[in-house]
Amino acid sequence: MRSDGKRVTDIPPLVAAIPYIMPKRYDAQNTITENIDEEILKNYIRAKRRQGVHLSHMSVIIAAYYKAVLCHPKLNYFIMNSKIYERNHFCVSFVLLKKRADGTPNETTLKIYLTKDDTVFTVSGKIQNAIDANTGEQKSNSTDHFARFMFSVPGLPKFVVWSAYHLDKHGLLPKKIIDLSPFHTSLFITNLASIKTSYIHHHCYEFGTTSVFICMGKPVPDYMGGDLTRKIMPLGVVMDERICTGYEYAQFCMTLRKYLRQPEMLETPFSILPAAEPEREEVPV
Repeated sequence: MRSDGKRVTDIPPLVAAIPYIMPKRYDAQNTITENIDEEILKNYIRAKRRQGVHLSHMSVIIAAYYKAVLCHPKLNYFIMNSKIYERNHFCVSFVLLKKRADGTPNETTLKIYLTKDDTVFTVSGKIQNAIDANTGEQKSNSTDHFARFMFSVPGLPKFVVWSAYHLDKHGLLPKKIIDLSPFHTSLFITNLASIKTSYIHHHCYEFGTTSVFICMGKPVPDYMGGDLTRKIMPLGVVMDERICTGYEYAQFCMTLRKYLRQPEMLETPFSILPAAEPEREEVPV
């Protein structure tokens, strides 16, 4: 029994077989680009700031993603050792860019946990608290301490990573290590817009349990829509296709777009979901 999830067994035989056909996460990566309306997000964030509430693009996107996951729980599944698991929590990893004393950049990874009682406001608070606790050259988190110790002993990094990989493969990796690892996460997100860089399609790591990676790019004019007076924010999305079907991914994306078009829906606890839509007729995909 894994500490971070339970095995899913009530699945069609073909779905259960796919992780054996594609045993590596990099075998099963699909990529898309989601263009979200920058004007809607920007206006919403500015309106909240006028009310004294600080929100960021990342906090709104993470909140929308999690609420969409609650509507489509399979997006919180992960694959380990060719078996499908349902994660027993929801967490998000992201990168914080810091500067050393000499001005050179330094990165650290942070992870926050969300619950159904959260709202876009508490998500923003959790992100900011994590950033505040790790901002500054002298501040570091448990992951940084562990990495610094690991690299202080010659030959230790290779042994530790090899051991962790094989223990994880068989469900024996201690919970404390899973909690430290940014690669054991429901969603990994990075904000390249913050450094005025275009998005990329970032791979999902083979080590760990990351099933979806989202990269936020700098806003650009809406060339595809033909309205150059409006801007969009491109999201590079990389997905492990083995955790659910293409139809289920499509339904998830539709729900995510709905919340990003109507961010006000994220202000109530995520446990309050909209009424279920009627079943659609099945179509081939």
